[in-house]
Amino acid sequence: MDPELLSTSKGLYAVKWSFAGLIATALFQVSIVWVSGSVALLADTLHNFGDAATAVPLGLAFFLSRKKPNKRFTYGYGRVEDLAGLIIVFLIFLSAVVAAYESISRFFFPQPVEFLGGVMAASIVGFLGNELVAKFRIKIGKEIGSAALVADGYHARADGFTSLAVLLGALGIWLGYPVADPLAGFLITIAILKIVWDAGKSVFSRMLDGVEPDIVDEIYLIVKKVEEVRDVTEVRVRWLGHRLYAEVNIAVDPVLSVEEGHAIAVEVRHRMMHSLDYLSNVVVHVDPLGSAGESFHRLSEHEHDNLPSHSH
Repeated sequence: MDPELLSTSKGLYAVKWSFAGLIATALFQVSIVWVSGSVALLADTLHNFGDAATAVPLGLAFFLSRKKPNKRFTYGYGRVEDLAGLIIVFLIFLSAVVAAYESISRFFFPQPVEFLGGVMAASIVGFLGNELVAKFRIKIGKEIGSAALVADGYHARADGFTSLAVLLGALGIWLGYPVADPLAGFLITIAILKIVWDAGKSVFSRMLDGVEPDIVDEIYLIVKKVEEVRDVTEVRVRWLGHRLYAEVNIAVDPVLSVEEGHAIAVEVRHRMMHSLDYLSNVVVHVDPLGSAGESFHRLSEHEHDNLPSHSH
């Protein structure tokens, strides 16, 4: 099976089952909300439904990434996955806003809560359900190199912390300290904002064509091991969704024929494709040694008729 299709299928698999797990968790909490009338648990339940809903744009992104490139989108639809990651980061930030609002509201307007044991049990189930989903999403996301799926896993983890805030608040009420509920909410808000920062850096880096520096270093080492390669002048790498694209400029002996230079480029591409996970395609540019690199491809400043002078 095509590795790209396999990784996309894993992504759809992760989205589908994590969606089912979060829906099951939220439905269990609904039954406790109905009995207890807990406003805090109701908010957490709605939050879990919202977390499950993030599977919709992410699933759409994975679905579109399976579409073949065309004349308009010549690199395919991988950027849709990065856009979904941006939406997920925004939803994590929205979770922090909701947690802060609920904490302030409960601080100034305490709500009576009945059936505390049921509320505690529901909050524990909410935490465990979200944490299991988080581990599952992060594991699959790292396997296929999807920053968006990893970010969604952190989102589920943030919701699990929110469920723990409900538990701490219920324990505080049970011990006679209702102020413990909003204080725990403030602490959880700080934790969620930390997750926003970490996930946001990863997603925004991908959207700006950022890659891990270790990948570039590894490419240099792989290409230089090809015996006929005399120098590696440029390496460019970028992510499109969970697919990695690379462009490499190499220098070879100038006495080689075009056919021999092409054979070396094929070998370089072959080794890179077998050595690097998530690599979707490699473009290898071959230059003669002594005239390698983009600096040799630029023309000096010149003029055309009466047009302003320029260079290439």
